[in-house]
Amino acid sequence: MPVLDIFHSAVRNALEKDGWHITHDPLHIDLADIEIYIDFGAEQLLAAQRENEKIAVEVKSFLGSSTVSEFNLALGQFINYRFVLSEVEAQRQLYLAVPTETYEIFFRRQLIKKISQEQQLKFIVYEPVSEVVQQWIM
Repeated sequence: MPVLDIFHSAVRNALEKDGWHITHDPLHIDLADIEIYIDFGAEQLLAAQRENEKIAVEVKSFLGSSTVSEFNLALGQFINYRFVLSEVEAQRQLYLAVPTETYEIFFRRQLIKKISQEQQLKFIVYEPVSEVVQQWIM
């Protein structure tokens, strides 16, 4: 089993408050000889006439000594997880959950913004103390 991020519970609570049903904690995918653990799998019924929306969420706190190093690791994970999901659960959209302060300070930098756009990162921006989703960025 993977080590949980320090804000794992806060993001889970925020998603549940936002109307999501957590279906997997963690979302385990076994593809050939590789096991992948994405922090969450969740579903939400959007409207009566629409299908269920399914997401996978990778939680990151960005509390280490180098935000750039943590971004590099998170980006690599995101790209790998997105590929694996496309192979086994193509209907599930992948999101990177990041704290509000980190998003406002780090992810608004031009280079990071350009990389995020180029790699088509999707974000859930969360407030770890109040445990609420602040923004969905697609």
